[in-house]
Amino acid sequence: MRLFDKRIISHFDYLLIIYVLPLIFISYHLIGETNERLANKQLVYYVISIFVFIGVFILPIRKKIRIIPFLYWLSIILLLAVEFVGVTKLGATRWLPIPFLHATIQPSELIKPTFILMLGYLIHHKPPPKNGYSFLDFSYFSFYILLPFLLIAKEPDLGTAMVLLLVGYGILFIIGVNWKIWATIFIVIGIASPFIYTYLIKDYQKKRITDFVSEEPSYHVQQSIIAIGSGGLTGKQSEEATQTQLKFLPISTSDFIFAYFVERYGFLGAIGLIFLYALIIMHLLSMNYYFKDDYVLRVFSSGLGLLIFFNMSVNILMVIGFAPVVGLPLPLFSYGGSSFINFIVTFAILENLLAFRYMNLYNYERKL
Repeated sequence: MRLFDKRIISHFDYLLIIYVLPLIFISYHLIGETNERLANKQLVYYVISIFVFIGVFILPIRKKIRIIPFLYWLSIILLLAVEFVGVTKLGATRWLPIPFLHATIQPSELIKPTFILMLGYLIHHKPPPKNGYSFLDFSYFSFYILLPFLLIAKEPDLGTAMVLLLVGYGILFIIGVNWKIWATIFIVIGIASPFIYTYLIKDYQKKRITDFVSEEPSYHVQQSIIAIGSGGLTGKQSEEATQTQLKFLPISTSDFIFAYFVERYGFLGAIGLIFLYALIIMHLLSMNYYFKDDYVLRVFSSGLGLLIFFNMSVNILMVIGFAPVVGLPLPLFSYGGSSFINFIVTFAILENLLAFRYMNLYNYERKL
């Protein structure tokens, strides 16, 4: 097969790229207004992500689909390694040192695309029956969902762990599970919630919940709400955005960048940004309608859509005081290299599955 077959170009999802680019441009503009040095570093991440996207896009994912379980278990091994040789920063052990480079990697970020691919691989080999998956099938998939959840929650990184958990079960909800199973789960969670809060949640996590439900929000959230409120309907000029420029708003380029965005562009800007995210998410979820028999593609597009939705929702609710403060960045918008490049890898995998979908190679080895 020729690598640059015309069908690759014709099946590439250009609309998805068009939706994503405004997020990147606006983010770079905001970071540049606040800190030129960080903007230059972010520009380096953008350049790296282009080469990463191309490299991942040309991989023979459909042809070599049997390698997916290996990648999943490799990610699990890296998460286990964090327990023994992990690097601790700010009281959390989430990183692994890279020998000879004086750098670190975060396995909880690396596992996201392989986690979604693994669910697609499993569902491809065990499609849902007419009435949805039974309890036995649900338990089978739950093992692959709960294993990384427990390892990441233990680091501790409950925010990332919960997002991964919701993405996993969200995928099963979209693909199809018998409704009685969901009803049972909700009842069990409701009954077990007091026990989970008392015995399974760490003290600092309890404090976040206490701060959230208390009348007085934390300093970070107070300054964020002030910044959002001062933006008004249409926002302020950069030099008038005092909450950010005078450093009252903490972490204004990463975790609380949404507050700075609203201070600059107001309520109308916030609605526009959320609408842009909604377009991306709905576009990804709509692939369930167009590719009903391609479970790997359906699962991956749904997983990516849910990943963006939960990260975006938690981040925005956090900065407006409607959710506890956790370290979840705004997807493709907050400053940082690992999260941004990881999302680019995930988009590249999806574009690969779309562009090469005419290659009926899921059963390639079996046919041979």
